[in-house]
Parts: sequence; C-alpha cells; structure tokens
Amino acid sequence: MTRPTLLIFAKPPRIALSKTRLAAGLGGTEARRIARFTLARTMRAARDTAWETRLYVEPYRALDDTLGGLWPPHISRYPQGKGNLGDRLTRAMMEAPHGPIIFVGADAPEMTHTHLRQAATSLRRNGLVFGPADDGGFWLLGLSERLKSPDVFKDVRWSTPHAMEDVWSNLPEHARVTLLPQLIDIDIAEDWKRYKKQQQGF
Repeated sequence: MTRPTLLIFAKPPRIALSKTRLAAGLGGTEARRIARFTLARTMRAARDTAWETRLYVEPYRALDDTLGGLWPPHISRYPQGKGNLGDRLTRAMMEAPHGPIIFVGADAPEMTHTHLRQAATSLRRNGLVFGPADDGGFWLLGLSERLKSPDVFKDVRWSTPHAMEDVWSNLPEHARVTLLPQLIDIDIAEDWKRYKKQQQGF
C-alpha cells in the first residue's frame, strides 16, 4: 500500500493568535502554555517513517518558524491559505500525494503515536477513519485515495456538535469506517478542566 500522508494543521502558540477561545476563559498566558503543550504532544505522536508528514501552518508569516525545535526543520511546511476550515482542508487534500491521507489538528493532547498507527493500518482495509471528539467534532480524519473529493467538506457546520456528522454524511454510504477512541479536543476552558480531571482520575 502507498504510504499515507499525515496532514497536521497548526498555529504557533502565541497570545492572541492560537487558542483564542481558550484564552477567553483562562487568559492569554495560560492559553499559550496549553497551546504549546498540545502542539508538542501532537508533534511527538507524529514521529514515524510509516507516513509522510506535512505541516499546514497559519498564519503565513509563521511558515519559517521553528518554535525552538517544536516544528522540526525536516518536516515539509505549507500555508493553510485563505477560506474557511473546509476550504483549507480541501486544498491540502487535493495537494497531497497519491494515496491515503490523515488529517489532525493540535488540540487533542490524548492523541498518541499508537492512535496514528492504528489509523494508518485501518486505511489498508477501510476507506474512512474517524477519531471522534467529545464535542461532536473530530480529532482525526483518515481517507483512502478513492474517497478524496472536494465534496468531503461541503457545508460542514464547523465548531458545532454536528461537524463529524456533516463530514460523514458527505461520504458514500458504502464506505467502511473505523472509529478510534473518543478524545477531548481542547477548545475552551471547560475542555481543559475536563481533561485535567480525567488525567487526575476523577
């Protein structure tokens, strides 16, 4: 099977740039610290030669940043470009090499290398992989070559409990699906509090 391409969508952890909804509840400094924490865990999980990794960066001026090595120089970087999230994901999908693709953001600190390996392995037999988030979105989406289409992200209600449902409804009914474990996406202060409680065993 063709090696998958892992597409990571991320922003540099900076005040007033990343985690703005989180900052509204916890303050800019704490939101930046959490953004760096989740980004570092994402980049650590992505280390593997089993896939080609591409980093899609926003804003464009951050394209050459290294973040003290947090964004390794050997990983190819691309601008996310203009448009809504669906436009940007579609552009990255159509730019990707032939073969399966796996989308992730940098908001799910529980995501591990094992999860990514499982997604890559699942795409050998199933056309679709979802990593559901507990807010109705998803922390991972994997697509086989034959499911790559501009219609995948059409009319998706982003940042709502319907995001994963909308993407799923845009895909063929016959597509075989793998569901990974449900994880917490850190978008707002309540998400971070639930994540911390979970880590403490409450």
